[in-house]
This record gives sequence, structure tokens and C-alpha cells, in this order.
Amino acid sequence: QIHLAESGGDSVQAGGSLRLSCQASGSLYSTNCMAWFRQAPGKEREGVAAVTGGGGGATYYSATARGRFTISQDYYQKTATLQMNGLRPDDTAMYYCAAIPRRVCGGQWSAADRYNYWGQGTQVTVSS
Repeated sequence: QIHLAESGGDSVQAGGSLRLSCQASGSLYSTNCMAWFRQAPGKEREGVAAVTGGGGGATYYSATARGRFTISQDYYQKTATLQMNGLRPDDTAMYYCAAIPRRVCGGQWSAADRYNYWGQGTQVTVSS
């Protein structure tokens, strides 16, 4: 079992930046997938970005995140960071960290039901 804890959510003006961090405790094994999802009120949870740690470090992004957001994983500190630039009001959501121990993310990285562990979420609010 592992525990994930997110931090860094805040209120920011459109065009601003935020950096979200996910701290894991417990063993993530040699290879693992860590990802960020988000969910706005009344909407389904959607994948934002994912990264495979302990392997080739492949990254994946949703169409809306690509070019604005960057995901990275510190394999040794068991953290995943989402750097978000050029934030827009429609980025407003609860952001969740998720992980799959012992697996690469792969092509189906955005399928929420593949993830074994989830954090409690951190709120991001972007104002016009």
C-alpha cells in the first residue's frame, strides 16, 4: 500500500502559473506510473498528464495540457510534479494524483480505472 498527498493548489489569475506536487509514501517499486487527473463539478474525471518513472521516463499529455503543462517524476524522492503555465478559467478543477506501482503508463494512461492509488485532491481555481 502507498499513500499519495497533493499540494500546491491555489487561486490564480488567468495566464498565471502553478506547480502541483504529489508526495508518495510506501514502496512504488522499480517501475511505476504516476499521473494527474482533474475533475470539475458536474464533469467526469479526465486525465491531464502521466509519466513513467524508473524506466524510460515517457510522458503523456491531454490535448488541452500539451504545450502548457509539464509533468515530471523524481523517482528517488517518490514525487510527481505538474508545472502548469498559461492557466485558463476552464482549468479550474480538483486535481488528483494517481499511481500504478510496477507498471508503465502506456497508451491507456488516461483510463482512471487503471490506477491503484489516489490522493485526496488539491483545488485549482483560475479567475478571468
